[in-house]
Amino acid sequence: MRIFLLVIDSFGIGEMPDADLFHDEGSNTYGNLYARTGVDLPNLIRFGLNNIDGVANLSFPDGKILRPCAAPVAAYGRMAEKTFAKDTTAGHYEIAGVMMKKPYGIYKTFPSEIVSEIEQKANVEFMGNEVASGTEIIQRLGEEHLRTKRPILYTSQDSVMQIAADISVVPLSRLYEICEIAREIMVGDWAVGRVIARPFTHADGKFTRTEDRKDYALPPPSETMMEKLAAHGVPTFAVGKITDIFCGRGIADSTHTGNNREGIEETLRLVREAERGLVFVNLVDTDMLYGHRNDAEGYARALEYLDGHLPAIESGMRGDDILILTADHGCDPTTPSTDHSREYVPLLIYGRNIASRNLGTLDGFDHISRFVLSSFGVRGNSEISEILQGEQAHGKKNL
Repeated sequence: MRIFLLVIDSFGIGEMPDADLFHDEGSNTYGNLYARTGVDLPNLIRFGLNNIDGVANLSFPDGKILRPCAAPVAAYGRMAEKTFAKDTTAGHYEIAGVMMKKPYGIYKTFPSEIVSEIEQKANVEFMGNEVASGTEIIQRLGEEHLRTKRPILYTSQDSVMQIAADISVVPLSRLYEICEIAREIMVGDWAVGRVIARPFTHADGKFTRTEDRKDYALPPPSETMMEKLAAHGVPTFAVGKITDIFCGRGIADSTHTGNNREGIEETLRLVREAERGLVFVNLVDTDMLYGHRNDAEGYARALEYLDGHLPAIESGMRGDDILILTADHGCDPTTPSTDHSREYVPLLIYGRNIASRNLGTLDGFDHISRFVLSSFGVRGNSEISEILQGEQAHGKKNL
């Protein structure tokens, strides 16, 4: 048996009830994107995307409507994040069954004592130290960075410390070394979920990030579903930044990818070649390239690219295989904010043995981990399994 778990990074489907506490009122990554671009996702809709509570028949002033599929082929629902956060680490942790009582810290600027300690131990001097879009700040500070050779330090409304440098003045190995030292320091009361190396290049006054990004995460605070699977002889294959997020824990094989095209190609390879286990994929372009840059058209094209490759994944699935599509948070490219948004995320579960059911609204992304473990026989029935085995659709049931 194989389960393919694809996280469409930042593909939210509407604000959660507490979105105002995150200043995310009005965020709806899918809905607003559809209203803006008319994004066409026939395969996701066939699975049941437009049948999900809060999505079905959502209408817009210009007359557009998100029309449900008359006969969806997958189980469908939406999930609310239990962790009081909207970042990559917390979202993926919860998907993997790891609940954080206290989310990692979010900064507007890093305290001078932290910066000084990193600078001293790494023998470096930073510039920046602000909340910023990564592409904007390297363009704004790039020339000064080339003159001074000082790496650019910045963050976002996510639990991250990002360190950017042009590899012509700070070689990639040196940038990684600086980030490794920062990771050692950013723990305890100062902890951030990830320290991220952000290399870039320049030509004709334009600064462009490379695909040599590297994430340095903290080890998950408790056992992940991957570790539980591994203990029962079930391997996990990671694609994209999954290994970085979980520090490799419970992961038998990993492939880093630079973009969604590579991630989908690797997923299709595993569809052909993997004998058994969980294939855990993060498709990051929607978030990194488009959501954070408020590029609605680019976001739409990235979704359509994935949607167009879903039939190839389907055709390679075996009799008892399962495909799960979800997200880790929102990042609405149509709002003024360039940060993540506190939104429900979709849950689509497809397989030849999976009944089409309305799963309703599920409280917690960790429903996925329980379903995966149950499917592999590592634990008893999950709540999702019970709905799928029932004779009636449970559209009104909130779990």
